[in-house]
Amino acid sequence: MLDGLQFLNKHKMTPLRQFIKNILMTVTANRFGQDMLEEIAQISHVLQGVGAGSIGASEVNTSGEKAIFRELKKRARGPYVIFDVGSNVGQFLQLTLESMEADELTVHCFEPSARAFNSLEASYSHDGRVSLNNFALGRDNGKGLLYYDAAGSGCASLTRRDMRHLGIKFDESETVRVVRLDDYCSTKGIDHIHVLKMDVEGHELDVLSGAREMFDAGAVDLATFEFGGCDIDTRTFFQDFWYFFREAGMNIFRITPTGYIYPIESYNDIHEKFSVTNFMAVAERLACKGASHSTRPEEPADRFVYPDKGKGILCKLSIRRKR
Repeated sequence: MLDGLQFLNKHKMTPLRQFIKNILMTVTANRFGQDMLEEIAQISHVLQGVGAGSIGASEVNTSGEKAIFRELKKRARGPYVIFDVGSNVGQFLQLTLESMEADELTVHCFEPSARAFNSLEASYSHDGRVSLNNFALGRDNGKGLLYYDAAGSGCASLTRRDMRHLGIKFDESETVRVVRLDDYCSTKGIDHIHVLKMDVEGHELDVLSGAREMFDAGAVDLATFEFGGCDIDTRTFFQDFWYFFREAGMNIFRITPTGYIYPIESYNDIHEKFSVTNFMAVAERLACKGASHSTRPEEPADRFVYPDKGKGILCKLSIRRKR
């Protein structure tokens, strides 16, 4: 995605294009034309997955997040270790168990809200594949205040959000425990995470900061995160995620509602769209191979083995960065 100047630099403005541009500028230089452009932009955003994370409790079934497990199975062998950070009442957990029903796996769930955790525990404490943890993951070990509009809310955040424009008041809170992901992994003897899913209402970067050792060791295959309105409250930008994952040797993709993953090949300020959107970061070492985290030798970096309609996007991105 490009801003106007970059678009003009990339696409030479031929006389025909200039003519078309002038016509479009003329016909949209009015309220009706601008309303039409707004409508087109909204439709475009829906198709791109921009705002797909704002649908509600059932969003995981309509957001395209099932693609996470498709990509995982292509590139890694079980038994799988999956972290569900910000589990709420188990929406993503349920999708995980359904999508990975025939696979050997352990899902580590983290939910600091007492009310939400009680619901989570009532539904999944009997499942031996699930490890439930009633605390948050963050930058440092300690305690924090979890703010919300109602106990168990999916909007709960370690930052007191300003949502007055939506008629929502964050006037309730509870003290919660916060643990670094690296310390949790050390305590549990976990040396590899296949999927790190994060939905912690603007504090995803804190989770990543507390997981620096795992990322530095190349021990995380896929990471998913939401970017949206809550990042306004925490003053977090997409650029922050871009640099973190690029430095960790990972490529970023936007997850579309159909499950197609669109590559974010370079950063641009146009990516700063604060409407909840799902992204996935994939380790470059997985880009050109069908399976990983096994005893199989690495395949040549220039070998194309991406079998689906993505047309080798993961592999091509990895090769492009090495040149």
